[in-house]
Amino acid sequence: MEKLIEGYRRFRADVWPAERERYRGLAEKGQRPETMVIACSDSRVDPQTVFGCGPGELFVVRNVAALVPPYSPDGGYHGTSAALEFAVRVLQVKRLVVLGHARCGGVQAMVQGAPDVAQDFVGPWVSIAAGALAAVPHDHGHEGHLDLCEVEVIRLTLENLLTFPWIKTAVADGSLALHGFRFDIHTGVLARVTPGGLEPVS
Repeated sequence: MEKLIEGYRRFRADVWPAERERYRGLAEKGQRPETMVIACSDSRVDPQTVFGCGPGELFVVRNVAALVPPYSPDGGYHGTSAALEFAVRVLQVKRLVVLGHARCGGVQAMVQGAPDVAQDFVGPWVSIAAGALAAVPHDHGHEGHLDLCEVEVIRLTLENLLTFPWIKTAVADGSLALHGFRFDIHTGVLARVTPGGLEPVS
């Protein structure tokens, strides 16, 4: 815990003085981010760092493997769907960005099965992608297969976003755009997910 407290002290000493007015404006006027990022909880991939953004610029929801389940307003507890509803219907963001990444433990759990000690919630959560990954070819070796699965999970999340009626409507009328990206931790390369594969961002 002391490391975190020391980090806060550095923030107050080094960052806060220069950013004070930005935070004050955000406190007084509220947040109006134009972009929501759906990202993995993985500690190695921070959306704000990858996209070089500051406070107030991104509305972020993070979960295992950056998954979005299909639209299902059944009275259950849907944290990711609630964040989407708030971003799209209240904040009226202009774009939804799905940020997957290389060496994703969540995707590995989809392929190899969730760890035995993580069956209460992780197992059912990663099963969202079971159908999509069943069609991914296995003829690229283990790492190559995982790479393909990581891209397919991003595509699945983009597809599932369109099952939300108010997202589908906003995309259709041009007020909302969907984007998929994969960040390679090893190389630092961000690539756009396209119908034909990955297109590195230059």
